[in-house]
Amino acid sequence: MIDESQLLVERVQTGVRMEKRVLKVLKAFAEYHDMSLGDLLEGIVLHAFDGKTPFSPESLKRIQDLKKFYALDLDSSASHRLKEIKRRAENKTAVEKKVLEKKAPEKKK
Repeated sequence: MIDESQLLVERVQTGVRMEKRVLKVLKAFAEYHDMSLGDLLEGIVLHAFDGKTPFSPESLKRIQDLKKFYALDLDSSASHRLKEIKRRAENKTAVEKKVLEKKAPEKKK
């Protein structure tokens, strides 16, 4: 039997790119609350869409501690000024290297 207070939703897998330290803080915060990263992000976004803060003062303190731990010195004023660094080829993952190999034109013999 489905609890009437629960809403049925369809979730999809997504490949979102995010600043590394922001992601670390989010993952740690989700883990602290024993929830998935996706559930945390959904909650944050739904609160933001309603113009409400998703975090209690207690949670904000926890986030500040996690930001210090992961050396995250960014705040909301940085949100429209972030520029991604170009990673050198030796720092790319195996999947990224494979994609680049497929995109590269074949060498003529």
